[in-house]
Amino acid sequence: MMKPMISYQDSSDLFVFIVNLHALTSITDSERLREKTLDVTSDFLALGLDPDKCVFWVQSDVPEVAELTWILTCITPMGLLERCHSYKDKVSRGLAPNHGLFSYPVLMAADILLYQANIVPVGKDQKQHLEVTRDLALKFNRIYGPTFVVPEAEINDDVATVPGIDGQKMSKSYENTIEIFCDEETLKKKVMSIKTDSIPVREPKDPQTCNLFNIYKHFAPEERVEEVLNLYKEGGAAYGTLKKELLEYLWEYFGTARKRKAEYLKDQEVVREILRKGAQKAREIAQPTIEAVRHRVGIIY
Repeated sequence: MMKPMISYQDSSDLFVFIVNLHALTSITDSERLREKTLDVTSDFLALGLDPDKCVFWVQSDVPEVAELTWILTCITPMGLLERCHSYKDKVSRGLAPNHGLFSYPVLMAADILLYQANIVPVGKDQKQHLEVTRDLALKFNRIYGPTFVVPEAEINDDVATVPGIDGQKMSKSYENTIEIFCDEETLKKKVMSIKTDSIPVREPKDPQTCNLFNIYKHFAPEERVEEVLNLYKEGGAAYGTLKKELLEYLWEYFGTARKRKAEYLKDQEVVREILRKGAQKAREIAQPTIEAVRHRVGIIY
């Protein structure tokens, strides 16, 4: 998500925010949430996000989004949310069911509609939630008059889903991630624990169904990826060797960013100031929309 998002800053009006309100659906440790908010902010900055080229803020620093969420909630049919797969999937995987988790798509809709977004880059797993956003925008416009831009989803099939170490979609919710900025020993443990099959080295394998290859191909040099692809098809792909190579590629790939992040973590007041300025820009853009919404629904009298 981060790589294509950052690439937009040179060609589009880019809006990027840290979703700490969404995080409340599963995090109840306040210190952890505070720490992770600054940590993820530092990740974006270290990887090349330029706050002068985009609007970059923390979700909760724009209170208008909570107000819009409630207003949208009041026109959201229960059936629309009950049909969302994400809630059922997360509960089936052990997340505690709560109203926030259930109504997550409405907050996501407010995140998008408040800034009159035209295009929303999403993974395939978020396509349904973007459809909810479109449905709510259309319904609001139908009830109260033209107010919201109806956004379009942009799905890059090449990076739609990156597998985790267990083969499912890589997600913190599933605890199957390989952290970009972990220490070398932790990185080694994660890479070496990537789930693979028991097909002998000499036998051909299907690279498309291999978790290891589908991570490896994003970081290895193109010519090496072609060589490994042939090993999968003809026989000779040794998982142990490929994991060691992947470890080296990952460590090198994020080397410069790792140094930048260390600098941001040393001076977190710099990070906070970037977020304060970003929130100010975001609120300036959000204000005309929320004012129009207040007038449309009649809560300004």
